[in-house]
Amino acid sequence: MKTLVIVAHPDLTNSRINRTWMHAFQQQENVMVHDLYAAYPDFKIDVKREQELLMAHDRIVFQFPFFWYSSPALLKLWQDEVLAYGWAYGQAGTRLHGKELLLAFSTGGPAEAYQPSGLNRFTFDQLTTPFQAMANLTGMTFLPPYILSGVRTLSDEALAKATASLIEQTLQVPIRK
Repeated sequence: MKTLVIVAHPDLTNSRINRTWMHAFQQQENVMVHDLYAAYPDFKIDVKREQELLMAHDRIVFQFPFFWYSSPALLKLWQDEVLAYGWAYGQAGTRLHGKELLLAFSTGGPAEAYQPSGLNRFTFDQLTTPFQAMANLTGMTFLPPYILSGVRTLSDEALAKATASLIEQTLQVPIRK
């Protein structure tokens, strides 16, 4: 299975979590890592190129920090432009049918904050509903997301374990050292 990891972090240089995850993915076979903010610092997306990348892969991973209950702006723009009517959805829009979508995201706050009784009052399942709907509309299978919460206080050891778990869940193989 060929996997495309679309990294969307506006300040990857200063992101300990997403930078670590990206480097781990880059070490894996049959994985292409695509950093949206590096590719499109001007937010001018090459739609044809992005659609070709999607077509060349079986599993698509959106990797990002969870900003204001969603993804960073460039990933949303990417969805708006790349997942076009007649290509990704609609009567003739079947190009993504049968592909898989997995979200890999991090939150600064603890997992307990994302419960009906928690600070944010909504669960991750509820907050990722737009991604689930996008997968449904485009004929993709929405896989269980990989969520790492409480990253502000995460130790290096915990990050290493979480990264290994991410790779195993995403690719269903042990991490290569």
